[in-house]
Amino acid sequence: MVNRFGADRFGGWLRRQFRVIGAIARKDLLIFLRYPANALMSVVEPIMWLAPAYFMGQGFSVDGRAIGFEGFAGTSDYFSFVMIGMFMSSYISTAFWGTGFSVQEDMTLGVLEPNWVTPASRVSLVIGRSVIMFLLTTLNSIGVLVVGAALFHVNLTGNVLAAVITMLPMLIALTGLGLGIAGMVLSVRRAGTAIDISNWVVTQLSGTTFPVSVLPRPLLAVALALPTTYGFDAVRSILLGTKTMLPVKVEIGIMLASTVGMCAAGYAVFKVFERRCRRQGLLGTH
Repeated sequence: MVNRFGADRFGGWLRRQFRVIGAIARKDLLIFLRYPANALMSVVEPIMWLAPAYFMGQGFSVDGRAIGFEGFAGTSDYFSFVMIGMFMSSYISTAFWGTGFSVQEDMTLGVLEPNWVTPASRVSLVIGRSVIMFLLTTLNSIGVLVVGAALFHVNLTGNVLAAVITMLPMLIALTGLGLGIAGMVLSVRRAGTAIDISNWVVTQLSGTTFPVSVLPRPLLAVALALPTTYGFDAVRSILLGTKTMLPVKVEIGIMLASTVGMCAAGYAVFKVFERRCRRQGLLGTH
């Protein structure tokens, strides 16, 4: 009887969290749909940034094969390598800006304090933002890939479904990272510059536009501590046949371990800063 009562309570709590996550996701989706021009620009702008990389790659290519690149990456298709990197890096930006900076955005909209004084879990409020942001990022990135394939001859020859499944641990780990960043933003309040720099550093060290094996040893050590590095490496291997730093199964195992570690660390950091803000009465100052 006790176990059943506990299970019922847990089930009720879980349903409430899903309702909160669903409500926040629906709210963000409605805001996104209110500005169709922004949705269009989210596809056009990455193409604008990718075009110079494509033409630069063409300038260093012979018969479509990047000179010397195959020795480092295991493929001569430089632009497909970069395109997949840009696709994957969009999730890093989502973790930093979409999830981590959601507290700042709610402050700007004037809804932070009303939302946070409700009985809803603060963690669920942030996760609700991450769910819709990752979904919108996926749809946007697919649009960029389709346009890029038509304009720049991107060639993905591997198993797309296997690549998507391989990405999942990385995405969950990034959710944990975003949760921790949201907690820090809650305390710091004006963290835009720090987040911008951190986002750029993690994106570059993960190997968005180059194989991380070319990095100097100190930077390589930092890159190998990031789960995103293994996610990029494994997905490229599946889709392009590039050579990996470690066996793909080992890289997936590292990502799974990072998922547990980053989610636990992100939750702990978020709760520490939340308790600090409640204790010091800082929520009303946002």
